[in-house]
Amino acid sequence: MSNIQTQSWLIDRRHALRAMGTCIALPMLECMIPLTAKEKISSPRRSAFIYLANGVHSLNYQITKPGNDYQFSRSLKPLEKFRNTITPISGLHHPGSLGHHHNCIDIFLTGAKIGAAHRNTISVDQKMAQVSGQHTRYSSMEIALTGGSLAWTPDGVQLPAMRRCKQIFASLFEEPKDGIAAQRKALRRKASVLDDNLTEVRRLSQKIGAADKGRLDQYLTSVREAEIRTRRADAWLDTPLPEISAADRQRTNRDVPKTQAGDYFRTVYDLMVLAFQTDATRVATFSLGGEGDAFAIPEIGITESRHQLSHHGGDEGYMEKLTNYDTFAIDQFSYFLTRLSETKDLNGKSLLGSTMSLFGSGMSYGHSHGNANLPLVLAGGTDLGLKHGSHLDFNQGHFDGYTLNKPGDHYRLCSRPANTDAHMSNLLLLMSQKMGLETDQFGDSNKVISL
Repeated sequence: MSNIQTQSWLIDRRHALRAMGTCIALPMLECMIPLTAKEKISSPRRSAFIYLANGVHSLNYQITKPGNDYQFSRSLKPLEKFRNTITPISGLHHPGSLGHHHNCIDIFLTGAKIGAAHRNTISVDQKMAQVSGQHTRYSSMEIALTGGSLAWTPDGVQLPAMRRCKQIFASLFEEPKDGIAAQRKALRRKASVLDDNLTEVRRLSQKIGAADKGRLDQYLTSVREAEIRTRRADAWLDTPLPEISAADRQRTNRDVPKTQAGDYFRTVYDLMVLAFQTDATRVATFSLGGEGDAFAIPEIGITESRHQLSHHGGDEGYMEKLTNYDTFAIDQFSYFLTRLSETKDLNGKSLLGSTMSLFGSGMSYGHSHGNANLPLVLAGGTDLGLKHGSHLDFNQGHFDGYTLNKPGDHYRLCSRPANTDAHMSNLLLLMSQKMGLETDQFGDSNKVISL
C-alpha cells in the first residue's frame, strides 16, 4: 500500500510511453498531482461541437436585442439558467455554403468551399486535436446519431462516427476482448501493412504524371495518418484504463434505442463528460443527424422527421412541431452543460469552465435552405478567457432590425447575410486560439471574434 504521507504513489508527469519508435506523454492524472499543489493545477483545454440539422424555426428562436439585456426566445428558454456562461450568436455565415444545403453539415466545422472542383478541408476539431491529442489516449471522439461525423482530415476525408452508446463506452473504458497481447499483435500487423503501402506508394509516385500525383499525395497523407493512429494505439496499450465508478458505468454503459431520443442524447452527453473527466480525449463532436436523415421524436409527439418539419410551407402545425423539436434539442444541450458544471476537474473547478461547447446548425431556415444568420450558441470556457452573458449580434448596423411579425422579411435575412464580413470561421478561429493553437487563420476567417 502506498504511503499517503510521503505520496510515494505519485507518477511523474514526465514519464513517457515508448513503443515502436513513438513517444507519447501520459495524460494528466490525479495521481500525478502532489496534494499540496492541486489547487495550482491548470485544467486541460477542451472543446465539444454539437450539430442540429436543417436550421430552426427562426421566428421562435431569434433573439432580437443585442448585448447584455437580452430576453431569451421561446426555443432558447432551456438555457436561461446559464445566462452567465453562454453567448447566443446571430449573423454569422459560411460563404462557401450560400445557395446550397447539401453540404451545410460537411463544412460546419471547416468553412471550406466545396464542390466538383474543391475538396473539403480540415475541420476545426481535428486542427485542435493536432495539439491536444498528443496528451490523450484518443485525439478526438466522433459521434453521430445518423449519417457521417462532423470531423474531416486535412485532405478532406470524413472520419467515421460511432453511434451505439455501449460501443462508445467500450472503446473508451474497456480492455480489448482478446487481451492486450492479441490487440498489440493485430495493431502491429496493421502497421506492417501500412508500411508496405507507403513503400509501394512512394515507388509508384515516381512513375506518374502531375494530376495523378496530387491524388496519390492525398492517399499518402491518409495512409500516414492511419499509421500514426495505429502506432499511438499500440503505445497506449501500456497505460492502464481509468477506473469508472459504478454510478457512471450504469449511466453510460448501456444501449439506448434511438426512439427514446432524450435518453439517447443524455447518455451520449454523459459519455462525453466522462471522456473529458478521465482525459480520454479533449475534443468531441456530436451530430444529431444530417440534413436529409434527422429522425423523429415520438416521445414528445413528433412522428415526422426533422427534414420534413423544416419544409413546413407555412403549415402552423408543422411550425409548432419544429419549435418543439428545437426546444427539445436545446433542452438536452442544457443537460450537457449541467453535467459539465456538476463535474469536478482536477483543480476542483467544474469541467464547464475548461470546456468550450458550440451548439448550432449550418442552416438557418430549412424551408428555403437559407444558410445565413446561423443559429449558434457558444457555452463554457470561462477558465480559457471567454466572457459570456450577452447576445453577440453581427447583424447590428447592417440591417433595419428583426421583423418577426413579417415572416417573409425575416426569412430573407436567413438567406442572404446582412453582414457579408461576418464569417463563422472567425468564431472557429477564436476557439482554436483558446485551445492553444498559435494561428491567426482558419478556413475563410477574416478577423478573429472578440468575446
